[in-house]
Amino acid sequence: MADSSLVLVANAGDGSISTFRLANGELERLAVSGGLTGCSNFAVDRDRDLVYAAVKGSPAGVQTLALDRETGALTPLSRLELPRGGMNYLELTRDGSGILGAAYGAGYGFSAAIDDGVIAEPASEIEFPNLHSVRPSADGRFAYFVSLGADLVAQYSIGDDMSLAALEPATVSAPAGSGPRHLVLNAAQDAVYVLTEYSAEVLHFARDAETGAIELSDRAAAFDPTKGLSHSRFGADPTAEHLIWGADLHFGAGEAFLWASERSESTLAPVAVAADGSVSEATSFTVTEPQPRGFALSDDGAFLVAAGERSTTVSLYAVDGADLELLQQAETGAGANWVRFA
Repeated sequence: MADSSLVLVANAGDGSISTFRLANGELERLAVSGGLTGCSNFAVDRDRDLVYAAVKGSPAGVQTLALDRETGALTPLSRLELPRGGMNYLELTRDGSGILGAAYGAGYGFSAAIDDGVIAEPASEIEFPNLHSVRPSADGRFAYFVSLGADLVAQYSIGDDMSLAALEPATVSAPAGSGPRHLVLNAAQDAVYVLTEYSAEVLHFARDAETGAIELSDRAAAFDPTKGLSHSRFGADPTAEHLIWGADLHFGAGEAFLWASERSESTLAPVAVAADGSVSEATSFTVTEPQPRGFALSDDGAFLVAAGERSTTVSLYAVDGADLELLQQAETGAGANWVRFA
């Protein structure tokens, strides 16, 4: 049976989302859907063929789009307006009946219910400086918001109405000045992993699956130590000063590795995850698309697609454990920075 799936890529510079079909180890671009001003992230409801795209504008908002799996086209259905500012991260929960968002520039996050693709007015809003991402637990009972500006993870329970209630403690600190950015939970739900922007480290938090509470356990570097990169800081220009610039984080097959991207040297690196959840420093690095803000792996972990903010192409790799083999580069659009399999 041929491997076949859809891959969506947000092109923030063009205000569009490209739809590719991945089949037999090759990407075919099916469609480019425009009219999505400044779109830099989106969430996919595979069961309903819906895409929720964060867009800029006056006001900013979240656009619900119908995905045609044959043609790859995205058709607008509805829109939630967000007068406080646009989202940098969106994540669905509870089988697509709820959505969580984090806004970096506006410094707030929200939770809301979804009914037939229509996002309700937020049930809760929270405030922390430079919120960069959010993830729910698999059972939809808890949510974790990452604040890059405050070096913390804020942890909440989610009510039946999608309202948020702070846990005890309400926040868990990351190392000072590390700039926590993106996070993932493991399949067992007993660990949360956070990639930092300013130190490009993977932070391992042990998690109590019943109470939802997390606690920092250990950490490991995910940047190339031979390149002379220095620790970054808020407001710095990583390119001009040659500073560490961590970005995205995803599990590989079997959760043996966490793949992390670093933008100053444009690398993808595998961080080994031990049976007890602890992490080890990356020792191999693959140079990829320039300034790789976003990437994604297929469900089976066999393929990885990476996008670069300073590139108009995406790279397709075959994944073998900690090794990547470049298979193809495919044209997508300007400012590509978000990738999801659909």
